[in-house]
Amino acid sequence: MRALPLLFFLALSAGCAAQAQEVRRVGAAQSPIMGSVELPPGARIVYVSGTVPDVADAAAPQGSAQRYGDTATQTRSVLRRIEAQLREHGMSLGDVVMMRVFLVRPEGARAMDFAGMMTAYREFFGTAAQPNRPARSTMEVAGLVDPGWLVEIEVTAARPGEAR
Repeated sequence: MRALPLLFFLALSAGCAAQAQEVRRVGAAQSPIMGSVELPPGARIVYVSGTVPDVADAAAPQGSAQRYGDTATQTRSVLRRIEAQLREHGMSLGDVVMMRVFLVRPEGARAMDFAGMMTAYREFFGTAAQPNRPARSTMEVAGLVDPGWLVEIEVTAARPGEAR
C-alpha cells in the first residue's frame, strides 16, 4: 500500500519532465537555418497559411511588383504579418520551427532574388534579440495569385506543451 503513493509521485514527476522538454534545434552555428528541429511530446503546434505582402505603394499599378516592393521589402512585410498572426496565438517568430518560402523571379531577372529574401530574413532570425532559426525550404515558383507578389511564406510554429 505504501508503494502506491510512491508510484503516483513517480508518474506525476515523469509527466512534468515531459512537459519541461524543449524544442531541439540541430544545425551549424553559422548557418541561417537549422538542419532539423525536433518537437517534444505534447508540443503545441500552430500552422500559419501562406502569407503574402501588404501593399507598399498604393499609387503603383495593380498587379505590379512596384505595388508591393522588391523581394526584400516583400519579405519584411510577410514576416511582420506572420509575426502578428503568431501573436494571436501567444507565440512569436522565435517559435517558428519550419518555414517554406516561395519566391517568384522578378521581371527581367535571371532567377529568384534569394539574396533579397535573405537580407530581410536575417533581420528576424538568428539575431541577438531573436536567436532561434527554423528549418526552411526555399523554392522558386512560376507565379503567385497576384502577379505583383514575389514572396509567399508559410510557417509552422511550436512550443513545448503548456496549459491554455
